[in-house]
Amino acid sequence: MLDIHNSVLVVIDVQGNLAHLMHKKDDFFHHAEIMVKGAELFDIPTLWLEQLPDKLGATIPQIAIPLQQQGYSPIAKDTFSAFQNISFLEQLQLKQRKSIIIIGIEAHICVYQTVIDIISEGYQVTVVSDAVSSRTEENKIVAINKMQRAGAQISSTEMLLFELQRVASGDRFKALLNLIK
Repeated sequence: MLDIHNSVLVVIDVQGNLAHLMHKKDDFFHHAEIMVKGAELFDIPTLWLEQLPDKLGATIPQIAIPLQQQGYSPIAKDTFSAFQNISFLEQLQLKQRKSIIIIGIEAHICVYQTVIDIISEGYQVTVVSDAVSSRTEENKIVAINKMQRAGAQISSTEMLLFELQRVASGDRFKALLNLIK
């Protein structure tokens, strides 16, 4: 079970025109936005990545705005795996948390390579299946299967947030119910 005190959300490359080419993009955007807002609800720190932002563009507003409101700035990268980026690696190590929750694109490239590298360094990784995407459904399915075989846990937005909540009472539970509606 995930622990809010040992988790970090990693948002990978939900940017520009590429984001709009994703399979079932509206569902993906919706779940990614809920995950970003859910991390805030549970006080889970977030690391936000952008692949070549000068070429691919900025993160889509429904993800960027809540992250900016929480005081986050994107980490620019040119490597497919975020784990190969020094700034990301330093910020991840500063968090001193071993459970990494992954959302973003593309599942079969940047998400996959990041997950494999993070697992190889001894972190627990959970991939949020409805908050990752690729341009084709086939690439997403192959990526999720491969990440799971490599040791990643696979969850969904709602399953993960209720796992973090654990109890059906309190103000945070009420806020969670409003968030997932």
